[in-house]
Amino acid sequence: MNQAEKPNNQEPVAEVSFYEKRKKIYAKRVRGLFDNWRIALVILTQVIFYGTPWLEWNDRQAILFHLVERKFYLFGLVFWPQDVIYLAVLLIISAYALFLVTAVAGRLFCGYACPQTVYTQLFMWIENWVEGDRNARMKLDKAPLDARKLRIKGSKFLLWGLLSLWTGFTLVGYFTPMDELINNVLTNNLGPWETLWIFLYGGFTFLFAGFMREQVCKYMCPYARFQSVMFDPDTLIITYDPERGEPRGVRKKGADTSKLGDCVDCGQCVVVCPTGIDIRNGLQYECIGCAACIDVCDQVMDKVGLPRGLVRYSTENAMAKKESTADIVSHMVRPRVLVYTAILILITIIAGYFLVNRIPLKMDIIRDRSTLAREADDGSIENVFMLQIMNTTESPQRYKLAVDGLEGLKITGEDTVDAKAAGLTSFNVVVAAPPESGKRGSNPIHFTITAEGNPDITLREKASFLLP
Repeated sequence: MNQAEKPNNQEPVAEVSFYEKRKKIYAKRVRGLFDNWRIALVILTQVIFYGTPWLEWNDRQAILFHLVERKFYLFGLVFWPQDVIYLAVLLIISAYALFLVTAVAGRLFCGYACPQTVYTQLFMWIENWVEGDRNARMKLDKAPLDARKLRIKGSKFLLWGLLSLWTGFTLVGYFTPMDELINNVLTNNLGPWETLWIFLYGGFTFLFAGFMREQVCKYMCPYARFQSVMFDPDTLIITYDPERGEPRGVRKKGADTSKLGDCVDCGQCVVVCPTGIDIRNGLQYECIGCAACIDVCDQVMDKVGLPRGLVRYSTENAMAKKESTADIVSHMVRPRVLVYTAILILITIIAGYFLVNRIPLKMDIIRDRSTLAREADDGSIENVFMLQIMNTTESPQRYKLAVDGLEGLKITGEDTVDAKAAGLTSFNVVVAAPPESGKRGSNPIHFTITAEGNPDITLREKASFLLP
């Protein structure tokens, strides 16, 4: 049907976009208590991230996911792929810690320690240093493209790119030994996977922190979408006090301000917000809890001679019931928080117990399938097994082997083995038993391996012995 054929009473179809056209946000830098906390956490997290690959332990990198050797070094501990359960437990602990923090203080992690927030902050510091403050950046973007603008923008992009590449290089340094990685770079001998991940991670850092910024938080981060599930009326969030602030209005000299609230409608809380929201409109999923609006509002209140706290950390119940700070703190201990805390403590204690009592030895038993069972010269029945011993200590070990499960069962040949430090040792073992010692077919037996000089390092594994 064309336009002429449409009935006269038919309403025009409205097109609705699910993605709002982006308006570039020029966040103003504000200094204050919470900004100082954010600076401290940015520095702390990046010192840990960039500095950890350079730490050494026992003449090796202290923390290393060595993909080639398929080992994970964590200071004095060595983990193998069979220890993936510890990684799963670590992820569970991290998730419950995030749930606990969110239930108590909202998106505190987002505002101070999230990688997206941290690297956006680093890129904004570079941007402020190269291009100037908010007004200077806005003026520069509106200016025609000339040599000065190219020089300033080029300098900013160059610094962003160097930081991004160094970030990607550092990430790869957790999976390839740092000294080996540096040597490969200097000799132009980087492998394809190292090259891919350096530029891929560096490229996404450049894109997310340099250009997309709040778009990542608003449209890509799932945490912003399901955070409300963990909120309740006693969750500490950034709030605006409308009863105190409304009706808002500009205070002019000589004008009657008795009917105005404390909000002077300066708009500074919007100007400093990295996601461009107005906190006076209430809690919004775009709010990352950075508290920049608190810092700037407190400064405005100081200038106009009004009490601080028009925008502050508070809870829905505290705002509705006019509760004091002591009441807010007392309500933090509630069933949801207690459950998260109890689960977190329980999992941590259990994981810590098993980690402390972890036997630094693993053994895989593989039957020689080419010869399931054979008769020896003395009439006994022999089975051949290949044993793979993983010594997870960082010192060479000598192990003593024993076998049991059938009468007269024994190991023929050498029953000791030398294993290198943090290495895998494979060897064949011939086990013999009298033909009348068990039933025909498969009989359960056990191998026991014990470190000489340290009986606490003992492992017992099940196998099967075949009698024809």
